[in-house]
Amino acid sequence: METYFWSFVVALFVFFLGGLVAFYQGVRHILMPQPIVSPAISLGVLVVSALFEGWSFAVGFREYKRVVRGRDIPLWSFIKASKDPSLYGTLLEDFSAVIGIAIAALGVIASSLLHIGWADGAASIAIGLLLVGVSAVLANETRSLIAGEAVAGPIMEELHRVLAADSRIVQIDEIATMHLGPQAILMALTLRFRSELSIPALENAIREITFALQAVEKRVAYVYVRPGP
Repeated sequence: METYFWSFVVALFVFFLGGLVAFYQGVRHILMPQPIVSPAISLGVLVVSALFEGWSFAVGFREYKRVVRGRDIPLWSFIKASKDPSLYGTLLEDFSAVIGIAIAALGVIASSLLHIGWADGAASIAIGLLLVGVSAVLANETRSLIAGEAVAGPIMEELHRVLAADSRIVQIDEIATMHLGPQAILMALTLRFRSELSIPALENAIREITFALQAVEKRVAYVYVRPGP
């Protein structure tokens, strides 16, 4: 949960406040345009920044491809479904950084070469709106995780399949799941077992069911089973 909390703080204070500052600076530059003193140096810094941010995004993108394991899951759908803010946050941050650098470069070129006085300010406003948009996405995704989000649908189907295949279970009354962190899932189960099972056999069944669920999804850290009537 601590990971989710700090990701939420980053979304609010770093991106949102950064976006507001960029927006304010953009409005100020439009109202009081100033020429760029060293456009070559500015563009050089932007090119170097683009290389670093592009490399960082490529690393995150390779990790995304590794996680999806060849499945046809679009990047945006992966970001919406992912429970690991360190991964989807990095992807969003780096992608927005590359876009922001491109916008800043266009602003520098338009202002210094085309002599459009308001271009630099307009670029700053666009970057501010981009940062605020990213902060809104990050905050929304992380807020739902802090509130206690269940596992994704495909994972739930796999876990349900394991339970349904166990001949000792007569009926599955309830499956409740919650992410405690990127690598920790809590499961609370209400299961009806065969009436002829003894107490030791029931305890052994619960232990084996726990191991079977963890074999399917290694992030299952806690399994609580309540035998139904």
